[in-house]
Amino acid sequence: MQQNKQIDWWKSATIYQIYPKSFCDSGAKGVGDIQGIISKLGYLNLLGVEAIWLTPIYPSPMVDNGYDISDYYAINPDFGTMADFDELLEKSHALGIKIIMDIVVNHTSTQHAWFQSAISDPDSVYRDYYIWKDLVNGQEPNNWQSKFGGSAWELEPNSGQYYLHLFAKQQADLNWENPQVRQEVKNVIRYWAKKGVDGFRLDVINLISKDQTFSDDEQGDGRRFYTDGPRVHEYLQDLSADVFQKYGCVTVGEMSSTTLEHCQRYSSLEGKELSMVFNFHHLKVDYPDGEKWALAPFDFIALKQIFDKWQKGLHQKGWGALFWCNHDQPRIVSRLGDDGQYRVKSAKMLAAALHMMQGTPYIYQGEEIGMTNPGYSRIGQYQDVESLTMYQLLVEQGVVSKKEMLAILAQKSRDNSRTPMQWSSEKNAGFTQGRPWLDVAENYTQINANLAVDDPDSVFYFYQTLIQLRKQFPVITDGDYTDLLPDDKAVFAYQRRLGDLRLICLNNFYQPETSVQLEVDCDLSQATYLLGNYADIGSKPLSHNIVLRAYESRVILIES
Repeated sequence: MQQNKQIDWWKSATIYQIYPKSFCDSGAKGVGDIQGIISKLGYLNLLGVEAIWLTPIYPSPMVDNGYDISDYYAINPDFGTMADFDELLEKSHALGIKIIMDIVVNHTSTQHAWFQSAISDPDSVYRDYYIWKDLVNGQEPNNWQSKFGGSAWELEPNSGQYYLHLFAKQQADLNWENPQVRQEVKNVIRYWAKKGVDGFRLDVINLISKDQTFSDDEQGDGRRFYTDGPRVHEYLQDLSADVFQKYGCVTVGEMSSTTLEHCQRYSSLEGKELSMVFNFHHLKVDYPDGEKWALAPFDFIALKQIFDKWQKGLHQKGWGALFWCNHDQPRIVSRLGDDGQYRVKSAKMLAAALHMMQGTPYIYQGEEIGMTNPGYSRIGQYQDVESLTMYQLLVEQGVVSKKEMLAILAQKSRDNSRTPMQWSSEKNAGFTQGRPWLDVAENYTQINANLAVDDPDSVFYFYQTLIQLRKQFPVITDGDYTDLLPDDKAVFAYQRRLGDLRLICLNNFYQPETSVQLEVDCDLSQATYLLGNYADIGSKPLSHNIVLRAYESRVILIES
């Protein structure tokens, strides 16, 4: 099945990301599970999402919270059984909710049977499933750096060779040059597709092809030798033709440090590779000089420029995923909004600003109720391997003090998004009857799903409306994009246009009231308000001069 036969669902759909470990525990384990997800299907159905993306639920040592897979064909016992998963599939599909699985095929856990065979027997067929190199002048094969800090090479004592790991040392990179590895990947995806899984999110999929010279990088950390590598498009076209297209799978590629030009190819509307792409450029606007582990305000003008580039660049050429949050990103209301007095207003504004653009929106669990960063104050509260590694490295090297690093982690750590879902005002936010694996944010008695569902003016129902509008107005799905105020230092205003229909989305990203002059060649007296995050929005007269209050958002529809 070609992608263009599937557009009716995934191009106008909204997808909900579940991080199972933190979503809902059906008992007292302190860890979320599949039965917990099943128990919340009614909640997701009320929200209106059409698909659920599950982060990895396979057996794993959980060094990187499931992204170190040790068995591709089973369910992690912490999350349940295969029978539980089959039940989830059946009950989700009965509600019209599709299931997207997370597949990690750039690397496996070092506990995977393939890797264990590779290190126990130098003649094993699985040795060539991974990337091995001899020492060079008694040191690592090259100067490539792991994305989690330190060298990307780890010495394996039995053989005296190094293996490549672009992430944690317990995540050994697969050798995609080996045709048998590519066949194994096809077998894995085919297995889940036959079970009825509707699609796949492919973790760091643009890193699978490495430059085979394995040269030192005199300009950086090595990423230019493996990002969007020499054979990546060939590999994806082969995978798509043999598996994705045959089973009608929607595919979402996570792209690390990618380019627009490559993403136009990955997500080409011809459907030869992937359905859509995740890129992260817009979520690096608070990385001063590209440095994640530093405190800085976000660059608002750069944010708008990045959206402009990607909205225009993918229009009629490819397809992108729209997202503010995921399991690797801090909570957006704490990051770009105001998680205090204006939490609700800024959460709604950020939602509208994103959801009125072209692409497939993703909602990360808790985003729809305006969950915030937890504000941890002790290093012992963190579990994330990246955060703990960087804390040790930067503090030991004297780059920052312990106090400064804790402040950085409170803004930048991946654990900010991994705190348990806040369901109710009960103990542990209703997440578990036991001790949660990660501390619940202390504000759960004020911010939880029960309160949100009971409040018709909550962030939850604002998201519900955004989901409905995308289905109702094709201009949101198919319209072109124009940034109306690219140089304004407070307001993100853009226009979507399809035929005689225009949609204008206005968003004040800051607290001070501000006014803008809209330079649009249309009669605003004929316009109507679709949505706003202030209760009196419908009573405001429409004109080219508009005053926006703190974190105010307005969505205007004009039919010529």
